[in-house]
Amino acid sequence: MLSLVYVSSATRLFSDDDLKDLLRQSRDNNSRLDLTGMLLDKGGNFMQLLEGPDDALTALFAKIALDPRHRGVLELLRRPIEQREFSSWSMGFKSLDDPSLRHLPGYSPFLNEPLTSATHQADPTRAQSLLASFRARM
Repeated sequence: MLSLVYVSSATRLFSDDDLKDLLRQSRDNNSRLDLTGMLLDKGGNFMQLLEGPDDALTALFAKIALDPRHRGVLELLRRPIEQREFSSWSMGFKSLDDPSLRHLPGYSPFLNEPLTSATHQADPTRAQSLLASFRARM
């Protein structure tokens, strides 16, 4: 089993309805493929963690990389795992654009940079820790 974290930027901002459609489609596909994970959205930048069977995850990520709805797809972390961190999440979701989030425990200025920045590339384990923190608080 693998865990994979990537970031990307939308080619255009998603409306609330667009995001709902994306989540519905992702949840259906992920359930069918035995994948779990979480998606963070901040101003048209996405960070996603996916976990599941190696073949299914590798094939899905190849498809994601070609999806014309986003660009700058950057794999931050890929590692084998013994057990899932998001086992009951076909696709968790959190929008990070709400300024009130700055007052929540676990907030980090790490989120003020574009999710495709060099900071995220330099230490990909911070991305996984960030996603796990959101999972714990949702």
